[in-house]
Amino acid sequence: MIAVAVLGYGTVGSGVVKVIETNHDSILEKNGVDLEVKYVLDLRDFPDDPIQKRIVHDFDVIINDPEVRIVVETMGGTNPAYSFTKRALEAGKCVCTSKKELVARHGTELLGIAQEHHASYLFEASCGGGIPIIRPLRTSLGADVIDEITGIVNGTTNYILSKMADENLEFDDVLRDAQKKGYAERNPEADVEGHDACRKIAILSSLAYGKRIDYTDVYTEGITKITSAEVRYAKELGMAIRLLAYSHREKDTAIAMVAPYLVRKTDPLYFVNGVFNAIFVHGNMLGDAMFYGQGAGKEATASAVVSDVIEEAQTLGRSVMSKWKPEKQKLQPVAETEKQFFVRIAGEEGTDRVREAASAFGASSVVQAGLPGECGLITPVMTERRYQECAAALGNQILGMIRIRG
Repeated sequence: MIAVAVLGYGTVGSGVVKVIETNHDSILEKNGVDLEVKYVLDLRDFPDDPIQKRIVHDFDVIINDPEVRIVVETMGGTNPAYSFTKRALEAGKCVCTSKKELVARHGTELLGIAQEHHASYLFEASCGGGIPIIRPLRTSLGADVIDEITGIVNGTTNYILSKMADENLEFDDVLRDAQKKGYAERNPEADVEGHDACRKIAILSSLAYGKRIDYTDVYTEGITKITSAEVRYAKELGMAIRLLAYSHREKDTAIAMVAPYLVRKTDPLYFVNGVFNAIFVHGNMLGDAMFYGQGAGKEATASAVVSDVIEEAQTLGRSVMSKWKPEKQKLQPVAETEKQFFVRIAGEEGTDRVREAASAFGASSVVQAGLPGECGLITPVMTERRYQECAAALGNQILGMIRIRG
């Protein structure tokens, strides 16, 4: 019997307990590990829940119990989760987490501590929820040189963008609907401003490329500026709007960014709707591989966490997670990257004002979506710096912009 302690009895923590107890016999039969949740740490009591007999309020109870070999951190935030994780690893206990903020901020340090103390620090659920992606990157794709990762990695924003397109609604209206259904937090900033996706692409890229990518260095835009007008143009173009997290490595330099993109119907990401996520990985031998599934949810996320618990139970006494180097990955300035842009322009097609704007961008055609007083342009491939120079010259004639993928 391997004793497990769960830190936090919220949505994910309670899900972890449920998975371990409901699937106990199956886990034992398939994986050869006999798991038992011995403690659950929480500030609250749960008198009407059978878990109450295992509730503790003092982390030292867990640290000082030699029977506890694995600690599951589902507290959220970075404090005291960081200090508890560090203490557990220093005590030689394995730790797994679903919280991307902690991994993005302190992953380099915590992986090093785990290795030093012959323990493991795993975080499968931190980037794809229920989608397996961390383990494939370090095991199944271990023979490949990974040079690109692109994904829809936030279910909240994908739900909002999908519903805006399906029902011709505005962002604020769909956000309120998402909050009512539990798809968006009361304070949705981390999701809708792209911060959640930013942390995830930083973690995935650090693992794939072997050097630390600081999430604060990743260029990030959210979806709060997307309106029904952009959605109408997307439909006119036969495209869909998706918030993409993207990174690409070439030799010693990488690009990393998060932003809304127009995605063509020929792109599999076009068909990823609602709360579903999808992550593309490109390797020099494998080519493209796509990981698709439900990116959030109690049971899906908890299942991914327990997969880490199982691996840690099977490898007690040694560190199994490959780690990225403390050295920072050099990032190419986004201004130097090239792509096409869709630009909303104030002015009617055929007017001198629009012709001048099209000439400034080098655009050869105008896109109409039945919106009075405006039209759209698609630029040729150009650098972000060149786009910004053209946009600055046109001033308030620019009503909006979305990048085009591929």
